[in-house]
Amino acid sequence: MIESYQLTQGDTPLLISMPHAGTALTPEVEAGLNKATLSLADTDWHIPKLYNFAAELGASRIEARYSRYVIDLNRPESDTPLYTGATTGLFPSTDFDGEPLFEEGKEPTKAQRDWAKEHVWRPYHNALAGELARLKARFGYALLFDAHSIRSKIPRLFDDQLPDINLGTFEEQSCNPELSQRLLTVCAAQSRFSHVINGRFKGGHITRSYGDPTNHIHAVQLELSQRTYMNEPCDEQPIFAYREDRAAEVRPLLRELLEAMQRWGEVRGC
Repeated sequence: MIESYQLTQGDTPLLISMPHAGTALTPEVEAGLNKATLSLADTDWHIPKLYNFAAELGASRIEARYSRYVIDLNRPESDTPLYTGATTGLFPSTDFDGEPLFEEGKEPTKAQRDWAKEHVWRPYHNALAGELARLKARFGYALLFDAHSIRSKIPRLFDDQLPDINLGTFEEQSCNPELSQRLLTVCAAQSRFSHVINGRFKGGHITRSYGDPTNHIHAVQLELSQRTYMNEPCDEQPIFAYREDRAAEVRPLLRELLEAMQRWGEVRGC
């Protein structure tokens, strides 16, 4: 069986979570997917590669191995909807464009879904919670950065083109408002990439559940437009090609955001 996640422990209070970077499928899900959806279009492509500087910051990292088409790690186990309007659930039945994922009659069974909860969802969340607890016990506080990416144009989910940088703090409930402002200041200091906070993406289950500023755990989600490090929007599917030239432009901003979190934490985190 494939390990459901990879955890790399760092030596600072920062943990980077990558719940949608996985591409592994169970045999049953792979056999049931429509031919068109085998491309796994809704993956947060290349996120571990994009954040390859994390070790230099001393950050811990947890990376999912299984695809969100097996089970979505950024949804509650109860499958309670996080957003009004079009969205996807714990066990997606359609892709972001609203197209069916599975051939008729080949959707995952209850037994298969129960297996995914037990062997994919819970291990990831147990490890994530355990690492946050370790960091808080050592430093007195912990910082969680939930790293995501998405195609810049998905009419079913949002109008027009998505901003490049989409920060989510659950309307400042998942972290101290001062930290939100610090990150906005970093974004505003540059003009290359557009940005917004608590727009279409306010933070998923991980941000909302683990962010607990009164208990000195501060969580932020970043939904990064894939056009910032992959092909242009018209080419984002189905090839999903990584562009090092573009990644080299956005990576310094990503690093600055993480370093700003760390600097803020050193002063105000606990």
